[in-house]
Amino acid sequence: MTIDRTYRRRRISVFDATLRDGEQAPGNAMSPHQKLPLALAAEAYGADIVEAGFPGSSPADAEATRLIAESLTTARFATFNRASTDDVRASMAAGGARSNHQVQICGTGSDLHLEHKRGITRAESVQEVRDAIRLAVDLGAADISFGVEDASRGSKDHIEALVTAAVEDGATTVILADTTGCATPQEYGDLCASVRSWIPDDVVLSTHCHDDMGLSLANALAGIQAGADEVQATLGGIGERAGNTPLEELASVLRHKGDQFGASIDIQLDGLYPAYLLLSETIALAPSRNKAVFGVNAFATEAGIHQAGILKNPINYEYLNPHLYGRERSLLVGRHSGRSILRYLLDRMGVPAEQELVEGLYEEFVASRPPGECDELSDLAQRIAGRFTEAAKSS
Repeated sequence: MTIDRTYRRRRISVFDATLRDGEQAPGNAMSPHQKLPLALAAEAYGADIVEAGFPGSSPADAEATRLIAESLTTARFATFNRASTDDVRASMAAGGARSNHQVQICGTGSDLHLEHKRGITRAESVQEVRDAIRLAVDLGAADISFGVEDASRGSKDHIEALVTAAVEDGATTVILADTTGCATPQEYGDLCASVRSWIPDDVVLSTHCHDDMGLSLANALAGIQAGADEVQATLGGIGERAGNTPLEELASVLRHKGDQFGASIDIQLDGLYPAYLLLSETIALAPSRNKAVFGVNAFATEAGIHQAGILKNPINYEYLNPHLYGRERSLLVGRHSGRSILRYLLDRMGVPAEQELVEGLYEEFVASRPPGECDELSDLAQRIAGRFTEAAKSS
């Protein structure tokens, strides 16, 4: 798909689903008072909408919604609902008819779900969406979004009927959910392009992609290329099964490659990692070594060739600047390290890097190192300094 770059970039809205879809994964449940600081962090780093929860599912989600609704000052908050009048009443009771409250109503988008999950007809699914949206309007909802569940496995004629009905009755955002993460970027982009052609220009088109095949980010980007105005994402990509579009990866792509998508994003990159650390502490999320942006090793290197290049200029092996994300560059000494890092350490210590000394240190601290063992530079510097001290005492 070709982007017309004669127009300035479209600003992509960020819908942070960490506290609802992200929380639904096993082990991720949070109390209302645990959710509140994360919601405030999301507002601080620039999320346009913070999904507070699913009030109709539990008193805890209703309480979390009340707390978040009372605390946010610049971001909007969203409540999740099935196409159920009971759910809508619960959300309106918890979030109120505030101007910054988005009531998100989810309809059944595929025949597979209609038959094997819901046991209702297409016509009935359209009618329940109409009933839920009309009730939300009657209760004073100022902002209504309609989400198509399992849209990627749905037939376009049914999705068009759902979307058309939802917009007619008051929805101003349409969300296309790749609920099982089964779509490819081509498939998801084509679906987004079709829906974009069915709805007015002032209706927001939003993506909601799961990562079951590792394509959630690629699919969200395909959606943007096809005309989507908003992306639903989570910190660290947490969420059902394999998770959702990772917010930090989306922000990185649009920050550095936004011109390729004709899109921009207003996220404070340096606020993401502190929020992720808070999230990880809150839900005891195990750290990943190799996760993009947030991984333990995302800005770390041990390999000698890479370290030599980084010591000359970090841009040799860094595309993302760690400081943009509130992180630090880390050079670790392990079995793959070379002599350049030793010369660097000796120079910092004010010790001439004579060849015989460097070779001796290499054999002692690098070549003979057990597999998997690494040292921070500061730790290795202390060990080398200790070696010099012992040598001085014995001489």
